Amino acid sequence: MEEDSTPGRSAEPGLAVTLIGDGRPLLALLAVGLFVSGVFALFLAATVTFLPQDVAFLGMDPRALCAMHECRIVHFIFHDRVSFGGTLMAIGTLYLWLIAVPLKRGERWAWWTLVLSGAVGFLSFLTWLIYHYLDTWHLTASAALLPLWVLGMWRTRSLLRGPDSWCEVVRPIAPLEWKTRAGVGRACLLFAGAGMIAAGLTIMMLGSTVVFVPQDIVYFGFTPAQLQAINPHLVPLIAHDRAGFGGGLASCGLCVFAIVWKAPMTRALWQALVAAGLIGFGCAIGIHYPMGYMSVSHLAPAWVGAIIYLMGMAMYRPVKGAVDILEIHGRRGS
Repeated sequence: MEEDSTPGRSAEPGLAVTLIGDGRPLLALLAVGLFVSGVFALFLAATVTFLPQDVAFLGMDPRALCAMHECRIVHFIFHDRVSFGGTLMAIGTLYLWLIAVPLKRGERWAWWTLVLSGAVGFLSFLTWLIYHYLDTWHLTASAALLPLWVLGMWRTRSLLRGPDSWCEVVRPIAPLEWKTRAGVGRACLLFAGAGMIAAGLTIMMLGSTVVFVPQDIVYFGFTPAQLQAINPHLVPLIAHDRAGFGGGLASCGLCVFAIVWKAPMTRALWQALVAAGLIGFGCAIGIHYPMGYMSVSHLAPAWVGAIIYLMGMAMYRPVKGAVDILEIHGRRGS
């Protein structure tokens, strides 16, 4: 029998390589996984359901905790989880745009944004070493998503074009302009992104140390010592949720800042930023009202951030000619 001498037959990639492609399918799966994880967190909160390891760790179910102080302990736990879920959905939305547009064109800043944002998100899981509560479901999800991120970032390096220089990576797409409506809108979005990074890191550090702010104690009606007396595992559980939300918020803020700093505004980008903002801020702020956590000083920073973000989106809308600018920028990076 004669051998098949068809040219290039031996060089055909296998199934795994075909599915992985240039790495973007893996990163897209990561983004979808983050979004679905966020939806799952919202579902658990809506149904007032603890995860099995939560019940095992506390030795209590939500109904037992709800019997204390108008169910506020349970409401507080779920308010962090809803905020975290909204953050995951926002990150997933922004990741999908980064993967589909600038990373596809080989823009280094997009690759580095995914690297740094992912590193912040995944490393924030390690704060469990401080409060000693290992969330096995969170661990499982992270273990499933981490290989997608690592392998996806490794494979997509081949897409990168242009000079491998930090100056190129951090240089803005355009100088800050304060004399135009779009320029002020862009500045608002950059300020909101920076604020999200700062707030996220602060929440992550607070969640890993003191855990509560004074407004939390007023809402609870219990001091940390009294919570410890009710159940010695309550504070570590709440600390876990709080630190996770802080890490997610910092990761999301990094995405927002980098995108607005480096990418020209287009219709698709505007829609992605609007969706991420409505989901993220909507969950973080909206959950406080049904649970009765109405502290003005607690909600004010979130409301200020949301208003600045929405003002930025309103003023920094895509304008005619943005596609041409995008094409010019793409050619410069090639």
